[in-house]
Amino acid sequence: MGHALCICSRGTLTIDHKRYLFIHKLGEGGFSFVDLVEGLHDGQFYALKRILCHEQQDQEEAQREADMHRLFHHPNILRLVAYCLRERGTKHEAWLLLPFFKRGTLWNEIEKLKDKGNFLTEEQIIRLLLGICRGLEAIHAKGYAHRDLKPTNILLGNEGQPVLMDLGSMNQACIHVEGSRQALALQDWAAQRCTISYRAPELFSVQSHCVIDERTDVWSLGCVLYAMMFGEGPYDMVFQKGDSVALAVQNQLSIPQSPRYSSALRQLLTSMMTVDPQQRPHIPLLLSQLEVLQPPARDEHTTHI
Repeated sequence: MGHALCICSRGTLTIDHKRYLFIHKLGEGGFSFVDLVEGLHDGQFYALKRILCHEQQDQEEAQREADMHRLFHHPNILRLVAYCLRERGTKHEAWLLLPFFKRGTLWNEIEKLKDKGNFLTEEQIIRLLLGICRGLEAIHAKGYAHRDLKPTNILLGNEGQPVLMDLGSMNQACIHVEGSRQALALQDWAAQRCTISYRAPELFSVQSHCVIDERTDVWSLGCVLYAMMFGEGPYDMVFQKGDSVALAVQNQLSIPQSPRYSSALRQLLTSMMTVDPQQRPHIPLLLSQLEVLQPPARDEHTTHI
């Protein structure tokens, strides 16, 4: 990917010698903005993520996020179309051009159903979990962990297939913590990069001598599963009330009774939400359990929700 980029007249821009038309803003976060753009060469819509880089470290982190995307060519992980760095006076903007998903995120789907008093069916949940787990399996296989899995970081394709996005918090899957200084540094990093109500217990109070592994993603996946079943994350209300999430996650989660879901699915959720990370299952085991629960596929290549 080259670094050629220019803003032209009438709201068009050029990335890697291809012109795109600015349509409108999709959203914004702390130091990033997402715009909807249309490729004038192909008529396709794209999401342009612009990250404000105030210093060199910001540029390095943006470059790392782009590099993480480039590691994967997987149907359940968001691909990177192009990346470039743009100078803005003394500062820079990192631009990640990504596919646009008109259905939005899994959270959009959950909220839309909840507004009508509905929830995802067990069949829909299992199909979604299978796709999410396959994406995580690919990430873990390369020695990384996502570290910020949540419903707003899972896009839905046209057929309802889940696609993991926001790879900016990804880091080494297995971290050997050796000493209080390293433990505190990791704890501070997690406080900044891992969403509090989906953060694994071991990241709230990192022990001086321990191993943090990819099963932080399994805890977060359990929170995602809970949100799919009950319309909100298990610790969303704890956080919104101003109570301590760090304290709440140290106790085994109480799962509400619901006739909508089988005891097998509830059992799967309980295993993901195991407080002791060493007792929490790895993704391959969860995948094998989900494949047993999976109903006969109408079309094995699609996931409809």
